[in-house]
This record gives sequence, C-alpha cells and structure tokens, in this order.
Amino acid sequence: MPASALMNVMIGAARKAGRSLARDFGEVEHLQVSVKGPANFVSAADLRAEEIIFAELSKARPGYGFLMEERGEVQGADRTHRWIVDPLDGTTNFLHSIPIFAVSIALEREGELVAGLVYNPVMNETFTAEKGQGAFLNDRRMRVAARAELSTAVIGTGVPHSGRPGHEQFLREVQSVMGSSAGVRRTGSAALDLAWTAAGRFDGFWESNLRPWDMAAGMVLVKEAGGYVTDMHGKDKVFETGGIVAGNETIHLKLLKLLKAAKADTPAPAGAG
Repeated sequence: MPASALMNVMIGAARKAGRSLARDFGEVEHLQVSVKGPANFVSAADLRAEEIIFAELSKARPGYGFLMEERGEVQGADRTHRWIVDPLDGTTNFLHSIPIFAVSIALEREGELVAGLVYNPVMNETFTAEKGQGAFLNDRRMRVAARAELSTAVIGTGVPHSGRPGHEQFLREVQSVMGSSAGVRRTGSAALDLAWTAAGRFDGFWESNLRPWDMAAGMVLVKEAGGYVTDMHGKDKVFETGGIVAGNETIHLKLLKLLKAAKADTPAPAGAG
C-alpha cells in the first residue's frame, strides 16, 4: 500500500534524523575509551536529531504544534494538530553501542492520535500506521500475535530507572508475569516494544511512568495492527497516568488481571490501619 502524503512527510523526517543518529552511533564505540565517556556526545546526538525532525516537520506542515522530549511543548498557529516526537528512544542503549533505539513520531489531531511511526535506523526497520489504514513494517502489513495463552506468550516491559519511583511495585508485577508467561523481555525502548508488539514479536507489553513521546506512535501501531492499548486500569488515560498495557484482546485482558492482582498485593504503608 503506497504511503500517504502525511506518512511520506513523517518517513522523510524520521529517516533524515536516523541518518544523523546512525553516523553518531558509529562514533559512540570510539568514545567509550575517553575519560569523560560518551554521555555528552549522545546528548548532542539526541538534540541534533530533534532539530532535524522539528525543521522537516515544520517545513512540511507549517503551524502544527509539537510535544518533544527536549523542547517540550511548542504551540503552533494550528491548535488542532500536534506532533509528538521522541528523537532518540533508547538513549542508554545508544550510549552503550547497543543497536536497539528508535526515532518516534506521532500526529495528534483534535486530541486523537491519527498516525504513528517508529524507525530503527540501524536495523533499517520502519513501522508505520495511520488510523483506519492498518499497520506496516517496511511496507509489509503487520498484525498482533494470535496467541491466547500467557503460558506461551513473550511479554515486553520496561524496568524503572534508578531513582525513579515504582521499583517495589514493578518487582511484584514482573514476578507475577514471569510466573505465568513464557518469558519477559526488556529492550530499553518503549517505542520499539510497542512496535514489536504490533509486529507480533512480543505478545504483550506493559510499563509505568512513561511520557507521551515514549508511547504515542507505538499506540497507533498496536491499535492499527488489531491490538488493544489501555492504561493499567483498562481505561484510556494512558497519557494522564503514564502506564500502558498492550496486546491482542485476550493477552491484554490477562495482563491487566495479573497486574491488578500484583497491585492488590501491595503492602499497606507503615502506620496504616
């Protein structure tokens, strides 16, 4: 299926940013031996990629607003459209020369996500979807996996970073999911986790404490691939809560049930009761 004019704009911006990231990624390995390490270099690579995407999308669709990881909210003259962008999802992987990272671009129209793209420049994989048009990997249609039993399912997740809240709750959740599934995987990129769920590589995915740019494009991919996406309570407040659960209808429901049970097991705060 030929890409629409809108998707061609998104693909062009993502691939141009991806070329910049791929060049910088080739340098990271050499920087590992430096005293200061590559952290500052990677931060600059992130900003370069975001600048490219901002410039390309602004030129193609003047007036659209932005929500970007580095720039934050940028109001546009057209208040009905907003790009949601993460120029480098999987920064820690990038920093350690692990080739699992992506550019993530979504378009929101009147508060509804209508298009999403996740692009891994190292693997040359472009995941795209538009509302009502299906989801594709390099022009090949994607569908979520059809497995219905958690015992045969591989589930993706994200581990809370050091210093962030939620470690104890996550340990309860992962213990529950590991005990019921064929395996749990952690790639280090929520955007790719969702893209891989849409492609049927993962049967489901859950994570907490995410930001809209981590999830927006991937949410469109999963839904257009026939999957379900909600917050941790089965509602549609993913951006508000920062929690997400995705998968086919059956796995999604079973994951929600497991996660709810894990939360119910949360010990009461000291002094409660």
